Amino acid sequence: MVEYLIASGVGLMTAAGVFLILRRHTFPVILGLALLSYAVNLFIFAMGRPVAGRAPILREGVPTTLEHYTDPLPQALVLTAIVISFAMTAVLIVMALKLREVSGGDHVDGGDPSGDRPTDDDDGPKRGAP
Repeated sequence: MVEYLIASGVGLMTAAGVFLILRRHTFPVILGLALLSYAVNLFIFAMGRPVAGRAPILREGVPTTLEHYTDPLPQALVLTAIVISFAMTAVLIVMALKLREVSGGDHVDGGDPSGDRPTDDDDGPKRGAP
């Protein structure tokens, strides 16, 4: 039952992250990247098969088999990934704030800050023109 809950959580965070990455403004894109990194962290942590009551370090008097321990590598990888993703999120937020200051908007592709479609006075090809 817990496996289905974790798998559902990973799936929902991935779907929400991809949805937010496809937005037109920078802040939802940053949130989407953060959600994707959380989904990957949860996936890696779940693949390590954490078990309650089992230590990730060796103890005296306990046999050195995986029956008595949990794998510490996924836990170490997730802790490292959390620190890296937090730092990258901070860097992206600072860059987004600078972009907003310089360009006057937070549109991802530098287009119209209002988010509307391009107007007819752009240099693109006109429909029905000879």
